[in-house]
Amino acid sequence: MIKNKNITLLSHILVWFVLFSMPYLLSYGQEQDINRVVIHFWIPLVLSAVLFYLNYFVLIDKFLFTKKTVWFVGINVICIALFIYFKETVEGAFFQNIVKKRVDSDSSGPPFKMFIYVQMVSYMAPLLFSIALKTTKRWVKTEAERKEATNFKLQSELQHLHYQLQPHFFFNSLNNIYAMVDISPDQAKTSIHSLSKLMRYMLYETSEESIALTKEIDFMKKYIELMKLRVSDKTVVNYSFPSAETGIKIAPLLFISLIENAFKHGVSASKASTIDINMTCDNQTVLFTIENHNFPKKTEDKSGSGIGLPNIKKRLELLYPNKNSFKTFVKESRFVAQLEIETN
Repeated sequence: MIKNKNITLLSHILVWFVLFSMPYLLSYGQEQDINRVVIHFWIPLVLSAVLFYLNYFVLIDKFLFTKKTVWFVGINVICIALFIYFKETVEGAFFQNIVKKRVDSDSSGPPFKMFIYVQMVSYMAPLLFSIALKTTKRWVKTEAERKEATNFKLQSELQHLHYQLQPHFFFNSLNNIYAMVDISPDQAKTSIHSLSKLMRYMLYETSEESIALTKEIDFMKKYIELMKLRVSDKTVVNYSFPSAETGIKIAPLLFISLIENAFKHGVSASKASTIDINMTCDNQTVLFTIENHNFPKKTEDKSGSGIGLPNIKKRLELLYPNKNSFKTFVKESRFVAQLEIETN
């Protein structure tokens, strides 16, 4: 902030220094009458500077931006008229010789109305420039505030979705462990131990905006192994993930809802079923595909909260706009979900 203010101050000083030096820069090597330079260049420039900064720091904010246009125009007209009067008074009081020579050399000078018009037009340049500069500065500030508000809203919404997903995940996992307590207490103990590791990951690792894909893969593998404990031998679970370090970073917990969905709708207590999970990486693009037999739950089945797929769709819209492809469909009695993300 301080650095920007210093740059702005130096820019203003440099511009006015160049403008005040123009008579000597344009007539380099020629002798200049200092009185003529003062009366024809420096006094008008000083008055222009006063008009510029009066508008820049006071009038534009107080009147133009508050839509008091009549006041803004009226005050500027009065200021310009006073400046013209002041300039003519100074010329008559301190530079009589130059004024006399100018009158003698051009006794038939421009009409008084034309003279006033030219003088007023000359003051329009600093006035319009101050308006343009102030308007641009205000637009930049407004745009920055709008982006900041948008980013804050985005982060708040993502945080809400993240917190929404965690209890949903724990609820489903605890339901699965509860179902094993009476049937297989040893498996239930193992599941609780595995769940504690997954909870540690979700609580301490997923607070970052993005994490290494390898960490997310390790989390998914542990979750799949946990879920396999509760299914019967009639269900076969196959999964394939990249084994090498990809260098890809991705938003956490994007795929877990799809895996949950597969174990919820792809497993039957009486029929054989398979769940196939596959992830491939090509440069910075991740393709995740999951297929499972389709055993739709009955309407009275309230296991889970039903927020998984809507949650992932909303997160994808916020995190990877125009950089994701997510589709689900049923093919030959198998439910297929495909998620492709460009992480660059």
